[in-house]
Amino acid sequence: MEQIKIVLDESEIPRQWYNLAADLPSPLQPPLGPDGKPINPEALRPVFPDNLIEQEISTRRWIDIPEEVRQMLAMWRPSPLYRAIGLEKALGTPAKIYYKHEGVSPAGSHKPNTAVPQAWYNKQFGIKRLCTETGAGQWGSALAFACALLGLECKVFMVRISFDQKPFRKIMMATWGAQCTASPSNETKAGRDILAKWPNTPGSLGIAISEAVEAAVTDPTGQTRYALGSVLNHVMLHQTVIGLEAKKQLAKVGIKKPDVVIACAGGGSNFAGLAFPFVADKIAGQMIDIIPVEPKSCPTRAARR
Repeated sequence: MEQIKIVLDESEIPRQWYNLAADLPSPLQPPLGPDGKPINPEALRPVFPDNLIEQEISTRRWIDIPEEVRQMLAMWRPSPLYRAIGLEKALGTPAKIYYKHEGVSPAGSHKPNTAVPQAWYNKQFGIKRLCTETGAGQWGSALAFACALLGLECKVFMVRISFDQKPFRKIMMATWGAQCTASPSNETKAGRDILAKWPNTPGSLGIAISEAVEAAVTDPTGQTRYALGSVLNHVMLHQTVIGLEAKKQLAKVGIKKPDVVIACAGGGSNFAGLAFPFVADKIAGQMIDIIPVEPKSCPTRAARR
């Protein structure tokens, strides 16, 4: 019988995250602020705790995963690697196709891989409440779950059209104790300004981000911070558990390296999580095609390999 599931023991959960910044041929450029000028770490302090800012700008190749975080990740990690035998037959291909199944997390996506460490680091820094935005609800659900584990309050601004169309995601967030509000809302200046101009707007992720950041930085207690589920360096870092596990799993079936690594790319966290550990091998000289994919209806990057 052909092996379909490749599983790892909990003891094989990665003990370190891989930081691609250490192996890039040139340093990453700093993010730009609203004025178009580079943002320095000091400017991020009202938004993120110092320990996550340190990860955001780090160029260390390996960063230790706190043991308490590993213990929480063990609720669903290591996630299984499956061989898609049915798809291989349907395509009539001699290739072996494998996929990493991240839907086994309590929130149903890969998002808790970073939500849990972000909540943990915020708690270590003395933060009591996290604010965030969510579109379809996966990230909001993941952060609500993480905050419930760590005893933090959680506030989620959910894009209004998704708030109306996806009630079950709202239920998940509420079950884990989060407060979910349709965005734009009357709770922030950014939301009120948008509603004054476009009262029937369906909302957008950008608007929800504006509200979440405003809610975090204007808290008079100073005990609220913002959390983001994609884009940022420390988010990509935390997600590398996916690819690091995949490498171990492929080795168990005698595959030293894949020929092609494919992952969907929206905000980047899923793609980074699977691909970055293999990008390190490609930088070191291995012949691996690494392909990000996105919807044809709304592409954001030119086709490249």
